[in-house]
Order: sequence, then structure tokens, then C-alpha cells
Amino acid sequence: MAPLNVLMVGTGEYTTGWVGTGGSQSDKKVGVVGLTLFDLRRRGKVGKLSMVGTNGTKYPAIREHLQKNISGAYNGLDVSFESFPADDKRDPDAYKAAIDALSPGDAITIFTPDTTHYPIALYAIQRKIHVLVTKPAVKELAHHQELLDEAKKHGVVVYVEHHKRFDPAYADARFKAKNLGDFNYFYSYMSQPKSQLETFKAWAGVDSDISYYLNSHHVDICESMVPDFKPVKVTASAAKGIATDLGCDPATEDTITLLVNWEKKGDPSKVATGVYTASWTAPQKAGVHSNQYFHYMASKGEIRTNQAKRGYDVTDDEGGLAWYNPFYMKYAPDEEGNFAGQSGYGYISFEKFVDAVTAVKEGRASLGDLDKRGLPTLRNTIATGAILHAGRVSLDEKRTVDIVEKDGRWSLK
Repeated sequence: MAPLNVLMVGTGEYTTGWVGTGGSQSDKKVGVVGLTLFDLRRRGKVGKLSMVGTNGTKYPAIREHLQKNISGAYNGLDVSFESFPADDKRDPDAYKAAIDALSPGDAITIFTPDTTHYPIALYAIQRKIHVLVTKPAVKELAHHQELLDEAKKHGVVVYVEHHKRFDPAYADARFKAKNLGDFNYFYSYMSQPKSQLETFKAWAGVDSDISYYLNSHHVDICESMVPDFKPVKVTASAAKGIATDLGCDPATEDTITLLVNWEKKGDPSKVATGVYTASWTAPQKAGVHSNQYFHYMASKGEIRTNQAKRGYDVTDDEGGLAWYNPFYMKYAPDEEGNFAGQSGYGYISFEKFVDAVTAVKEGRASLGDLDKRGLPTLRNTIATGAILHAGRVSLDEKRTVDIVEKDGRWSLK
């Protein structure tokens, strides 16, 4: 079978590393999506690549950036792609023409503002295109369930890019949690520096919030660790003042905490508490781009992991002390000059999607098989979607929100 053709929807930091004025100053200076797919094409797993944004005038600068910083860094790695819209056009609906140019069985990646995930994914699914969407899959629980229904109807894979599932420490922790008895308590924290608000200023606090953006990681990890528990109640709290002082929309929260009550399926006498905190107003020079850690406690033991520092630090005269995370994306080339980051969990997440779609297309796996394997499919991430949506409702309406699940259908009360 021919390798998978992939359309990249979104041309920003995560896809290309380009942020409009130059390369990103974050830890994703050459992006993740494009680099990974260019390398998967080199390895024969991916075929034709295309890219779509809303502003075609960015493409000359993006191509120059990719040629210099990816092709020039990795032995002439092919960074070519077909682009939509044309280099002299702006078109907010260009994704439709780009998806229409694909064939059933091809795939797309969606790395765009959260409010756009649902219409783009739905348009692709209804044309039998497989979908990888960044987290959160969608902002509303009803949309999550509609996409799940449509994906089943059209026989396509819809995979949420929860890459922390493939972090080796987190993956091992999930495995060990199976033998620690009933879930009792989970606390997590994840943050990024205030500089990210410059990158996200156009949508921060308007189209989405820091809980959707960062809490989604640990809520998903918790959901995947406790398949015999379900969330039943969410109360959210937020801090404000820093982002607004930096010029963000007045509605922008700095830090959001979700307090979630969990209940054991079939045994409501066993309850657990989850506390998930996320912030994008951490200090500029904290030494790490993303603080990330959690504490899990169960009836027979507990797990603690701090994945911010990784035991690896670099100090230089200009930037001072910094902790890097090559376990996510390793950008150093191999001894032959090729990209060598295939073991990074950011890369692995995309490769698993490509392999899953290929297995379905070749008849080696069904959509149900992918769910059973514990991949971050729509079905395996619905509790996360419910919690994140409930958190937003809790903040907006200043109340506790109940999550109700009956016969596989979820709703908020």
C-alpha cells in the first residue's frame, strides 16, 4: 500500500516553528509537526505532504525558515509541500479546498485555535479523511460525541495528540498504577512562561484558556490511569491580573485549577479527588519551558513524577541555567547528519497515528482495536473532554458542574 498522504492544517509554531516575525523562541524553534512528517516521509511511512493556513503571504518566509533550519540542519531533508491558499491570498476557509484536494483514506493534522478544531475535523471526517487533532479535541462535550459518532459512521481514525501518554516516565507510571489498587487522589501542575502569551495573544482568553491548553495533558493522563473510575463533578477556580497587565484580553485567566470528584464505576461508595492546575504566567527565566509534575495516590501505594528538569541542565553566559527536554523532541542530528529524534515522545505520538491509520487501511486493525490498545482516540478521551468543558462552565457560571454518563452518552448538568 502507498504511504499515507497528510495535510497539515495550521502553519504556526507547533507545525513549522514560524511565529510571524521569525523562528519561535520557545523549545519548538523548528516546530514539531512538519519536522516529524518530513522525517516520516524520508522513512517511507508518509507520502505526499501539504499545508494549509489562512494567510498565504506567510509561505515564502515559512519555506525559507524550513529550508534553512531543517533542510540545512539535517542533511538536506526534503521540506517541500503543496500549500493552500496561494502565496498572495488570504482565506479563512482555505482548509476546505485543501481537504477537498485529498482522497478518502488520506489524513490531516489539526494545529489551529481550539474553536476551529470541530468544524475542520467534521469537514474532514465526512469526506472519509483520518484526523489527528491537537488537544483539546474540541471545547464542547456535545461536539466530542458528534465527532465520535461521525468517525464511526465514516470508518475513520480520529486521534487526539495527547503526547504525554508516550512520555516514558508517564507511560511507565500508568502501567504501575494498575497494581496500586483503587484511585484515591491525583494532583498535577503544568506551566509555561509569560512569553507564551505573546505567541497566543490573539486567542488567549478569547477563544480558549490555559486549562484547555495545558490541564488537558494531565487530565488525560489521569483518565488513562483510572479506567475503572469516572468523573462526576467539577469545580473550577482561576487567578487573574498578570496576563491582562501584559495586554491580553480582560477575560484572560492566568492560572486555572480544576477540582474533580471521581467515582468508581459500579461502586459509588469509592470516590477519589483530582486537582489539576495550569498556568501560562510562570517566570520568564525559570530554566524550563514547561514545568510538569504529578502525584498519584491509590489504596496500595503512590507515584510521584517531576518531568520538568529531567536531570539534564545546560548553563551559558547569555541565558544562564536551563533544563532541556530531549525526551520530547531531540533536535541533535545523528552521526550521518540526519534527524535523529525518532525516540522523542513528541515524534512517537505522530508515528503511532500514522501506523494506526495504515493498520486500519490495510485491514490489520479496526477502530475498536485502536480503542482497546489505549491510544488517545476520541472514545478514550471523552472523560477529559467532559472535565475541561465542565471547568469552563464552572468558571463562567460560578458553580459546580455535574458530569452525567448514561449508556455511553455524556452530558453536563
